Amino acid sequence: MKAMIFAAGRGERMRPLTDTCPKPLLKVRGRALIEWHVLNLVRAGIKDIVINHAHLGHMIEAALGDGARYGAAIRYSPEKEALETAGGIAQARHLLGEEPFLAISGDIYCPHFDFEQVKDVLHDKDMWGNAYKAEQRDIAWLYLTKNPWHNPQGDFGLNLYTVSNTGEPRWNFGNIGVYRPEMFDGIAPGTHAGLGKLLREYAGKGLVGGEIYEGEWTNVGTIQQLEELNAVLTQ
Repeated sequence: MKAMIFAAGRGERMRPLTDTCPKPLLKVRGRALIEWHVLNLVRAGIKDIVINHAHLGHMIEAALGDGARYGAAIRYSPEKEALETAGGIAQARHLLGEEPFLAISGDIYCPHFDFEQVKDVLHDKDMWGNAYKAEQRDIAWLYLTKNPWHNPQGDFGLNLYTVSNTGEPRWNFGNIGVYRPEMFDGIAPGTHAGLGKLLREYAGKGLVGGEIYEGEWTNVGTIQQLEELNAVLTQ
């Protein structure tokens, strides 16, 4: 399995820190946010990693290189301007192959997430070993979390591992997902496109699976959050 780390965002709410440092390179507990992901992916045996970038992307390439020192093989998908999540995937399709891949935002902190669990979530057969028809297979699998302060209403409902646009309780999409490449066939490279609309479209068809992740998870969106995460180092 391959993985893609989204690292193209500008990080406006993190200014002035992100004026001179791309957000995924900001350090949490002594290590860059994106570096936590690379190490944990390699630990799970996911070594082929694609990273998109735009703002100060050269600094990300300089920091991580080809990934060899982590035991990874990192390739980059540069964008002249950030193409958003689905647009970033479409731009990097030629690097991601034709099998389901993992995608995760480079600005979340989830140091204990076990990426081993993502490898077989998109099944091609049912529990009796019968092959699903293409139109019956889940096209995506999402990891949901409790609703954080910045998203109190949540994004999706969840019923027996099926993600829905309705239903209670509501859960926050944790920006960790596994996707079939054909999900992005309708997006031309270079197009600006968010992932949310696409996920809701397929969730409406009952083709998105998911589960709750209850481990440590933070979407590092403000300087205050960054400082709170790092406060343990000074206590």
